[in-house]
Amino acid sequence: MVLRTEANHLTETPMQSDTAAIGQPSSAPPAPPESTLRIIAMINQKGGVGKTTSAVNLGAALSAMGQRVLLIDLDPQAHMTLHMGINPDEIELSVYHLLTYEDVTASQVAQRVNDHLTILPAEVNLAGVEAELAPKMITGQAQRILQKKCMPLIEEGFDYVIMDCPPSLGLLTICGLILAREVVVPMQAHFLALQGLSKLLETIGFIRQSFNPDLIVSGLILCMYEGHTILANEVLADLTSFLEQHRELDVPWRDAQILQPAVRRNIKLAECPSFGQTIFDYEPTCAGAKDYRALAASFAGQKISD
Repeated sequence: MVLRTEANHLTETPMQSDTAAIGQPSSAPPAPPESTLRIIAMINQKGGVGKTTSAVNLGAALSAMGQRVLLIDLDPQAHMTLHMGINPDEIELSVYHLLTYEDVTASQVAQRVNDHLTILPAEVNLAGVEAELAPKMITGQAQRILQKKCMPLIEEGFDYVIMDCPPSLGLLTICGLILAREVVVPMQAHFLALQGLSKLLETIGFIRQSFNPDLIVSGLILCMYEGHTILANEVLADLTSFLEQHRELDVPWRDAQILQPAVRRNIKLAECPSFGQTIFDYEPTCAGAKDYRALAASFAGQKISD
């Protein structure tokens, strides 16, 4: 397996909580002046790689550390929403209404999970957003609508915004990339899981050229990791080599890191969404909880002890 760039285009050779009671829509409390906002799009166009799991549990871990976190569910499957214990069929306002109704604000859509964690939930109607916003795509209004609608809420005082983007490269993902300041790619250490990486990076490069010149790829999260296998170590070596080859190039992923630690395969991580809980509410001492807690600490530049 080799990833490489040719003629300025990436190509690839064959390579194979129970949550706290959710109150009325609300925004987070004001952040201290020293707060440094990070707006992160979690993206991988391949499904089942740990994207939603990482978005939810990284956000929950950061909030448990006292960081003010806003989760945004951009996936019509609403898996992030369900993971947080919210029934998409029972919410009055969602990201769908935010994007399609001029008078709906992000503060109206927001649901408080706890003092440090807020979510903009999704529901199935979000799948129709692209068709409804098609007339506005020519002018670029559709692509920027999420940024326009969310920034007033974000600027009220969040430290982290984490978006769960759909497993596709359509309008909703583009909206997320325009709002984002950085991209994190959750992925498995499998050859097939890497096949779409070059296309994803190419799309990020296009968004940076056309809409968001400051967008970067900050890191990759290895999910369901089995470090004792030869395959996992081969994929890790190839990814490391690929990233190192681009350190001196003017590409959005030149400073990307393989974030540590890798998240080990853990059945508890697969079970907790069906209970509407984060891993920290469901099984706080399991390997998955320990990995996401350590990943969040690394992400925030803090040290923790188990």
